[in-house]
Amino acid sequence: MTDTPNADRKMLESLVCPVTHGPLSYDAAKQELVSKSAHLAFPVRGGIPIMLVDEARQLD
Repeated sequence: MTDTPNADRKMLESLVCPVTHGPLSYDAAKQELVSKSAHLAFPVRGGIPIMLVDEARQLD
């Protein structure tokens, strides 16, 4: 993970996927937390991760 002014790195590292409870990777360019196992990307808006499946983007 890389530092961003909008996101707290330690907080992002402690989060897990709400679907699989697996690890997330942070995509700083897209401001998303990515769950490869669930094929979902959760948005980070204003430094706040939105961990709702309804708000997640489906990955190809």
